[in-house]
Amino acid sequence: MSALSHLIEQRGIATVALGIIRLHMEKVRVPRGLWVPFELGRPLGEPQDAAFQRRVVLAALSLLERDDGPVILEDYAEEAPGRLPQQGWRPAVELPAVPRPAADASAAEWAAALRAEWAPLTMRARTTIGGSRLERERWPELLAAFASRTPPRESPVAGLRPVQAARYAADDLKALYTEAAVAPDDRPSSAQVLDWFWNSTVAAALLRRIRAACLASDDRVLALVGPQFVPAARV
Repeated sequence: MSALSHLIEQRGIATVALGIIRLHMEKVRVPRGLWVPFELGRPLGEPQDAAFQRRVVLAALSLLERDDGPVILEDYAEEAPGRLPQQGWRPAVELPAVPRPAADASAAEWAAALRAEWAPLTMRARTTIGGSRLERERWPELLAAFASRTPPRESPVAGLRPVQAARYAADDLKALYTEAAVAPDDRPSSAQVLDWFWNSTVAAALLRRIRAACLASDDRVLALVGPQFVPAARV
């Protein structure tokens, strides 16, 4: 979007870009940019917080009144409320203690461990799950195949490579866990929820194993997509 702003400005339309990666905004030199210290995918902060999101939008639009360009890059100072930790927060669901498979475990072992762990998890009525276009019951075998370096030749999703289908299934898997971990009236920080997921679940261990297996592969596509299974900060 930062690059697009240059093209739009060339046609005489003023723009303001919201950005989460400040280094990228600095290099692209957006005409007017507001860097926000939020998580990727949340340029306005936490969902369902209209008042906070309105303040972010107004701060961005105020840059249109500035004439000290050609490059204006401001930092939004207010932390998103959802990033503030909730004291004493605990996950709303208790997972069974499932041993993590060894690094050389088979696909069947990984799939069985995942199924044993996620048994208590249920999907919300309103959920972000669905990006993979795969039923939940098909995620374990697909993901476990990549963890055990036996990726399928055929993709279970039309129009996607097998590793792309697995990548989307990984997103759905993370959503299943993190949505189930937060009770309706709880407001933990996203960092608290992600700490729980990445530090204590078999699902996270599976995603890390997939990442390692892809990076060790001679397949260029696997090596390219592999890092996307685990955020750099969680490796």
